[in-house]
Amino acid sequence: MGWAWKFSESVFLERNFDKDKEIIGRQVAEIAQYPDPMFLLLFAEGTRFSDDKHKASLNFAKEKGLPLLQHHLTPRTKGFTASLPHLRGRVPAIYNIQLCFDKSDYVKPTVMNLLLGKPIVGHMHFERIPVENVPEDEEEAAQWLRDLYNKKDKMMDSFLKTGDFFTTSGVPRVEGIRLPRRLYSLINMTVWAIFTLIPMVYCLTCLLTSGSTLYVTIGLFIISVFFLMLYKLIEQTKIDKGSSYGKITQTSPTSHENGSNLNQH
Repeated sequence: MGWAWKFSESVFLERNFDKDKEIIGRQVAEIAQYPDPMFLLLFAEGTRFSDDKHKASLNFAKEKGLPLLQHHLTPRTKGFTASLPHLRGRVPAIYNIQLCFDKSDYVKPTVMNLLLGKPIVGHMHFERIPVENVPEDEEEAAQWLRDLYNKKDKMMDSFLKTGDFFTTSGVPRVEGIRLPRRLYSLINMTVWAIFTLIPMVYCLTCLLTSGSTLYVTIGLFIISVFFLMLYKLIEQTKIDKGSSYGKITQTSPTSHENGSNLNQH
C-alpha cells in the first residue's frame, strides 16, 4: 500500500510541521502545475477513527476550547492551511464529502467483504465549495475547517440516528440519487480478468499437474506468496493496525497538531 501511495504521488509527511510545511508547499505546488485535471485528497483527521483516538481527540479539543466532535476526530488544520496558498488560482473548488454506512446493513464495509464480492452500500453527501469562499487568513481558514467538521459531525449524527443526513443536522436537504451499476465497469473487469487471470490459472495448473516435484513446489510457493500478500493487505486495513495516535498518551495531539494526510490523483 505504501508503494501504491508513492506511485500515486501522495505527499508523505514526517509529523514535524517545520519540515512538513516545506514538503507540503513544494509537492502541492508541483501537483497543481499538472496540465491534466487532478484532485488532492485531504483527510484532515489524519488517522482512522477508533475509541482510543477519539478519547485523545476529545482531550485535545477540551484543552484548546474546540468543539467536541462525537463521530469525527478534531481536524488537523495546519496541513490544510499550508496547502491553500498553492491551490488558489489553480484548483477551483473544494469538495466536502461525507460518507456513512447504515449500521443495520448486514454486510459491513470491510476489505474482506469487498474481496468476497458482497454488496456494500455507501451513503455520500457531496458539497462543492469554491476555494475563494475559504478565508485567506491562516487562523480564519483553520476556523473555517473546524466549523466544516462541526457540520459534518452533525450530519453523521443525524444519519446514524435517523438514516438521513438532514433530519436533525440543520443542513439544507438535497435530494439523493442512487448510482446505477455501470456496464463499462463490468466490461473493464471482464477484459482484464481474461488477459490476466486465465494465463495465470493456466500456468499454475500446468505447474501443479506437471508431475515434477520441483514444478509443483514452485506452484505451491506462488500460491502461498499470493495468499500471504492478500492476508497482509487485509491486516493493514484493520483499525487496530493503524497509527499510535491515542495509544501512547491521551494528549499526544497537543504537541503535534500538524499536517494532515494528503493524497493526489
